[in-house]
Amino acid sequence: MNAAELRGKSEEELRDELLALRREQFNLRMQAGINPDAVRSDKITAVRRNIARVKTVMNENRPVTKVGK
Repeated sequence: MNAAELRGKSEEELRDELLALRREQFNLRMQAGINPDAVRSDKITAVRRNIARVKTVMNENRPVTKVGK
């Protein structure tokens, strides 16, 4: 998944993608807790980075508000 693909998705699709990635991250963490040798650390890293990509694109689409006077 790359940022260009994510920018073409709607806000609802991005939320669904983020939810799926967080579930995957949770499952990987639970598997690592039970049997650390069974989970590849690069998979956990990839999921974490994909979550960051989705959140970045979601924040790019958010309207900018000015703080202060």
